[in-house]
Amino acid sequence: MKKFWTIIDSFILKKFLSTFFFAIMILAVIACVIDYSQKVDYFVENKAPAGPIAFYFLNFVPHIVALLFPLFIFIATIFFTSKMAYRTEIIATLAAGVSFRRFLRPYIAGSIILGIIALVANHWIVPIANKNINHFHELYIWPKKVASDNNVHLRLSPNLYVYIENYNYNENTGRRFTAETVDGIQLKEKIMADRASYDTLKKEWKLSSVVIRRNDGLKETLELKPELIRKFPFTPKDLDDDGRARETMTTPELIRFTERERQRGRESVNFYLIEQHKRTAQPFAGFILTMIGACIASRKVRGGSGLHLALGIVISALYMLFFQFTQTFSTNAGLSPLIAVWIPNAIFGIVAIVLFRRQVN
Repeated sequence: MKKFWTIIDSFILKKFLSTFFFAIMILAVIACVIDYSQKVDYFVENKAPAGPIAFYFLNFVPHIVALLFPLFIFIATIFFTSKMAYRTEIIATLAAGVSFRRFLRPYIAGSIILGIIALVANHWIVPIANKNINHFHELYIWPKKVASDNNVHLRLSPNLYVYIENYNYNENTGRRFTAETVDGIQLKEKIMADRASYDTLKKEWKLSSVVIRRNDGLKETLELKPELIRKFPFTPKDLDDDGRARETMTTPELIRFTERERQRGRESVNFYLIEQHKRTAQPFAGFILTMIGACIASRKVRGGSGLHLALGIVISALYMLFFQFTQTFSTNAGLSPLIAVWIPNAIFGIVAIVLFRRQVN
């Protein structure tokens, strides 16, 4: 009876994981050095303490690792497999009666282990790290937000819509505020105010120079008020559509936030859906690229590891380029975010199947 797991499997899996983590460690150190050199002037200018700086780079590591996970799992596979092929270790293994399908077993195991780690990290660990990174940037790097976007429209409920021309966070004042209550296609009430300010303690809006228009069937009334206090289910922070926020939320938070933004009629909902689906698609990309890398690098060719690495970098760059292209196509041309995120995996999955069949035939 053949063993499910042998010494050679353990050897390959150990090589796979050690090469990947070594490559990631080197990448993290280089990325931290580059990022520090770019931000050191801000650290000095804003007098950032050593403790928060160290905590920032502690969170920066999972951020950069998650960003380039598919690239480095592919390069790690190419690198150590090519070394084995150059030393004829793979030829000896296959000559001993091990099929290529059986030879790939430790690669599958390694990619599944790394995929599970990436899956957990993408949905929970990396968003928390990104939140800490953004908090540090807000304190010591980014200039403080002075005003919201212009001409903001929000759908707070199926019957309530608000509009504000802009909001100044320093003065806590917004200009040209409008709240409309509708029933079907009929406008029931429209509140217009020259200025609006938010009370953070009472969580209510104070409107100034107010005009209230009410419509009750054939009867229409107009009321003028110097001041009006109302509670609306939004805050000044909701007026700013910050795209960086989607990377700082865990997946359950992101799902709830996306649904709320969809109800409010935000045009940027696709970006949040792409982020949500990407967190799952990326670990699967690691598995697919591992299979491609193993099939390519297992053949001994002239040029050795250098040729394999060059080919691996080209293929991984094409994958990331295609991934960005489909995301752009989704946000600008209306392609479903789910389809846009998984199209690169589907295409490169077909490539992996073709390469695998060429090896076993």
